[in-house]
Amino acid sequence: MDLKQIYREIVNEHNLHPGHKGEMGSPKMVRRGMNPTCGDDINLQLDFDESGIITGAAFTGEGCAVSQASSDIMLEMIEGKTKEEALQLVERFMEMVRGEASEEQIEELEEAAALRDVAHMPARVKCATLAWHTLEQMLKEEVG
Repeated sequence: MDLKQIYREIVNEHNLHPGHKGEMGSPKMVRRGMNPTCGDDINLQLDFDESGIITGAAFTGEGCAVSQASSDIMLEMIEGKTKEEALQLVERFMEMVRGEASEEQIEELEEAAALRDVAHMPARVKCATLAWHTLEQMLKEEVG
């Protein structure tokens, strides 16, 4: 099985069986992200402990397979991280999508690397980055 097939399976699995899709009881932060050109619409929900560690993450909303999978993968990655670490992952993901990340940097993104080929599909970039941009806006408001 080639790498592109593995990546397609990862995206498909996160789209069909998202582990982080649903409502949280009482999240500390909620932010809506919308892509009006294609209709992707998500609500990110985060919870933190007193030291700033992300202890819970969920999303609701509708969208294409790429936006839904990207949201789920991202939330899986940031649980257990600080807000600053989550922002670093956002920057790394954006570098990958822009084609600016090295292979080593892409490997740091774990399953999010499955979305690396969107850099070659301009119509899908907004789908893949919607959750990441929404998280970045949400955390930058909170951090400073």
